[in-house]
Amino acid sequence: MTTVFTIDRANEQLGQLEPLLERLRSERAELRDLKAELDEATGAERARVRLRIRGIVDQMQAAVVQVDALGIVLRDIETGLIDFPALIDGRQVWLCWRLGETDVAHWHPFDEGFGGRRPLGELRPAGGPQ
Repeated sequence: MTTVFTIDRANEQLGQLEPLLERLRSERAELRDLKAELDEATGAERARVRLRIRGIVDQMQAAVVQVDALGIVLRDIETGLIDFPALIDGRQVWLCWRLGETDVAHWHPFDEGFGGRRPLGELRPAGGPQ
């Protein structure tokens, strides 16, 4: 069964998600640095860098599994962009949030991505006035 979030329930998850997403972003940056370091490394140093890369990848995979287990979709690690599946007035939508925002204040249709992102105030019942 798919998890369905209300706006309040999505906001309640942010305290847990924000540090997780910040850590993922930091680990991604560290991974980029280590990959560059790997290109220059030789011998035992190369083996050490590879081991560190494997550890970071494992940590990142575990964090992504945590987000997924909550029923939340991670869209972009760099910006910390996530979507919460929601049912608003019988209409399936994504509640949209990213790192740096104080609360869930945007949404977009299920069949659109970030480009279709709109303020929650514009969310109207299906078939309602536009």
